[in-house]
Amino acid sequence: MRTVDRMEHDIRRLAGRAIGDFSLIEDRDRILVALSGGKDSWTLLHILDSLRQRAPISFSLVAVTVHPGFPGFQTDLIEEYLSSRNYEYRIVPAPIHRLVLDKLSPDDTPCALCSRIKRGVLYTQAQELGCTKIALGHHRDDFIETLLLNQFFNGTIKAMAPLLRADDGRNVVIRPLVFVPEDDIVRYAVEAGFPIACCACPACGDEDQQRVKIKKLLRELEQDHPGIKASLLAALGDVDLRHLLAKEGA
Repeated sequence: MRTVDRMEHDIRRLAGRAIGDFSLIEDRDRILVALSGGKDSWTLLHILDSLRQRAPISFSLVAVTVHPGFPGFQTDLIEEYLSSRNYEYRIVPAPIHRLVLDKLSPDDTPCALCSRIKRGVLYTQAQELGCTKIALGHHRDDFIETLLLNQFFNGTIKAMAPLLRADDGRNVVIRPLVFVPEDDIVRYAVEAGFPIACCACPACGDEDQQRVKIKKLLRELEQDHPGIKASLLAALGDVDLRHLLAKEGA
C-alpha cells in the first residue's frame, strides 16, 4: 500500500508534467486556487504548494472559497485549516442560494446557475487579488467524461482545455490535474485528512444521470481493457482533422 507521501509524490509528478507540457505556470505568476472544500480542490492546493516549494521559478498561491449562501455550508473548518498552515486565503459570499430560490422552479437543478455565478466571482476575485491565473481542480476523469458526454449527447468533439483564456479576455484558467486519475485523488484526500466540506446545496448528491452512465461505462471498459482511460485522454491531444467531418477552414 502506498503511503500518503508516495501518493503525493505520484500526483505531484503528474501535475508537474501537465505544467511543463502546457506551460501552465510561469515565473512570478500569482495563482488563485478555487477551493470548494471538496477532495479535488484540496488536492490541487496541496500539490501546487508542494510544487511551489520545489520549483526553479517563483510563484504564489491564494485560495478562494466562494460561499454560496446555502445554510449548513461549514467554512469554519476550511478557514481553520488554511490559517493553521499559513495559506493566504479569502472566503467570498455569493447570493447563489437566494438566486436559486428566486429564479429556479422546484424541478430545475441549480448546478448550471451555481457554476456560472461562482465562475464570475472567481474572475472578479482574480482581478482584485492581482492573480495571473485561476487554477481549477478538474482531473483526468473529468476530461474524459466531458469528452464522451459531448459526443454522445451534444454531437460535438469537445472536452476541456488544460489552459484557457476566458471569454472576458483577461482571466486565464489552468487545470494542472489533467493527468491525475480520480481514484488517486480519492485515496490521497482520505489519507491526507483534508477537511472535506459539502456546499450544503439541496441538490448536492443528486447525480447527473448522463454522467453517472458515462462513469459506469468507463469503469467497466477500464476493468476489461486496462489503460483505456489513458488512451482516451491521449486522443484529445492527437486529433487528425483529415479523418473527421470537419469542413475546410472550420
